[in-house]
Amino acid sequence: MAAHRRSAHRKPKQRPLTGPAARTAATLALAGAATAGSVTGAGAAPAEPAPTAAQVKAKVDRLYHDAEVATEKYNGAKEKAATATRTVEALTDEAARRTDRLNTARHALGSLATAQYRSGTLDPALQLALSSDPDAYLERASYLDRAGDRQSGLLRNIKRQVSQITRVKARADQENERLAARRAELHEHRTAIRTKLADARKLLDTLTVAERADFDRVADARHGGGPAHADRSTVRGGPAAAPGSRAGQAIAFAHGAIGKPYVWGATGPNAFDCSGLTQAAWRAAGVSLPRTTYTQINAGQRIPRSRLAPGDLVFFYSGISHVGLYIGDGRMIHAPRPGAPVRIAPVDQMPFAGATRVA
Repeated sequence: MAAHRRSAHRKPKQRPLTGPAARTAATLALAGAATAGSVTGAGAAPAEPAPTAAQVKAKVDRLYHDAEVATEKYNGAKEKAATATRTVEALTDEAARRTDRLNTARHALGSLATAQYRSGTLDPALQLALSSDPDAYLERASYLDRAGDRQSGLLRNIKRQVSQITRVKARADQENERLAARRAELHEHRTAIRTKLADARKLLDTLTVAERADFDRVADARHGGGPAHADRSTVRGGPAAAPGSRAGQAIAFAHGAIGKPYVWGATGPNAFDCSGLTQAAWRAAGVSLPRTTYTQINAGQRIPRSRLAPGDLVFFYSGISHVGLYIGDGRMIHAPRPGAPVRIAPVDQMPFAGATRVA
């Protein structure tokens, strides 16, 4: 009986809906969910609309510009890190040389100590000077007054050398701290560049093929035209400056770089960023320029735009974040941005910030 009552109250097994019935049920469920959502979420903010193609393009432009600013900061930090590395290496070598000289002086002192030991008159000052702990020697250098003339000269020499080694090692420690800071700065700027370029690529991937083509066309026009503009027809006439001059040599090098890719941090020979190109061009002419845009602008005589001549460096944006090599007729050769190779471009396509005559 109990089993009968339990089976009598058991709910009948439901069969899954299929076909039109299933679609009707799904429609009703979605409608109910939408109604419930509208009630429960009445106070919630609506979802942000997807950015328009124009907004995507504007944001990508900003990201590319910000990446270029970060690139120049990276270049500056890299140059400072290289300088700090050379300083640390030089100090390490100097400490090693001074240690060798100290060991030679100690050897001479050791010969004197041996003679005294044999005679049973080893001076405490000699014992201390031969100690393996230079700091202990410096702290108790009053023993020096108890040595004779010859011992006094040797001990003073050792004291001086130990002091010099201590100073060199202290400087090396300071430079190592600076080097660590430069490397941390390098990492920060490198991360910023990669993040901004990755964000730009993601945004560009949201554009349709037609929208992407329009973005590339506008960007190419702003930076001097597409790859077809970088053909050798502009080169066959030769540099605008005198070919034998340094400016002519720099321009000739830049012409030879046309078509090579933009790569942040690159200084050639197969890829360049903007300041890497101008540095390499003038290096080919025998002139050493600093690495970054904001140091290159002070590497020569500042000139007004009205006095531009072939070979001058032209700078753009308020933060001096872009540079090109002027070739005359209102044009320059520059490395524009990621995805755009070295090319010829009008000077008036970007906000002009100043110009410098190198030589």
